[in-house]
Amino acid sequence: MNSDEAKRARTDRLIAEAIRGRQQREQGYRERALKLYPWICGRCGREFTRENLHQLTVHHRDHNHDHNPQDGSNWELLCLYCHDNEHARQLDGEAARQAGVTDDRGSAARATSQPFADLKDLLRRGR
Repeated sequence: MNSDEAKRARTDRLIAEAIRGRQQREQGYRERALKLYPWICGRCGREFTRENLHQLTVHHRDHNHDHNPQDGSNWELLCLYCHDNEHARQLDGEAARQAGVTDDRGSAARATSQPFADLKDLLRRGR
């Protein structure tokens, strides 16, 4: 094996290890998030069953995939479409900040949501 082939093999091995590590990490927090939260998209409200659960993703609110508190406070469940939209909004917001474009309040709008923030109060009032 020449040096180019050795470098390519090493690179391939490193990439494969990184992919396996990411998949294992995702499985851990995904399983916990699916146990903590109802199987509903936090944006569009679409409900999921075992048959289509693969279309429900775990979104990290702070965009740090290594920040996975046990209480799930950094996660929200989003369907594939809303998850893609969230990341596109984040990229658009970053591009706007870099271009100096801001919202009416003088700061760039953050692409975050707390769809169940008032749920406890709503349930309490409904008794």
